[in-house]
Amino acid sequence: MSEVVVVDYGAGNTRSVCAALGHLGRPSIVTSEPARIRDAAFVVLPGVGSARSAMEHLTQTGAAAALRERFGNGAPILGICLGMQLAMVRSEEDGGVEGLALLEGDVVRLHEARVPRLGWSVVEPWGEAYYFAHSFAVRSPDATASVDGVTVAVRRDEFLGVQFHPEKSGPAGLDFLDQCLSLA
Repeated sequence: MSEVVVVDYGAGNTRSVCAALGHLGRPSIVTSEPARIRDAAFVVLPGVGSARSAMEHLTQTGAAAALRERFGNGAPILGICLGMQLAMVRSEEDGGVEGLALLEGDVVRLHEARVPRLGWSVVEPWGEAYYFAHSFAVRSPDATASVDGVTVAVRRDEFLGVQFHPEKSGPAGLDFLDQCLSLA
């Protein structure tokens, strides 16, 4: 079975992502080692944490360069929540943070009645409900799905990013992860 790497940036939801992958029969390794990130069959850039500390860790370990190289080589990457946001050019979080710039776009603070957005929402046009927990949102020409006008999925080449947490979204989330892995 081909290796799935869950990128370690010193925080995040790595345990729950690995548990979901294990439930699907896909063992994973948590690492920030550049060679493992470049060479894995599939890479997950998980969510939860601070954009600034995540980018600092990714840069210091060489994982940021490995993710950019992987993207440039057309190898699959799934970004979850903060992982999707880190793929953008820039984020407003933490006073402004430069991202990985894999996709065009930026990350802005939500200014609506429900911040942070917590709970289940149906993703359009997919028609499935997934679990969300976020205070920032992506603005990108690569948007492919939304909830209440907020971008919740982006795609460019072999990078797919989602604002929701598939690892916490029950059967629908596991089905989503399984579909992503089937492409690797």
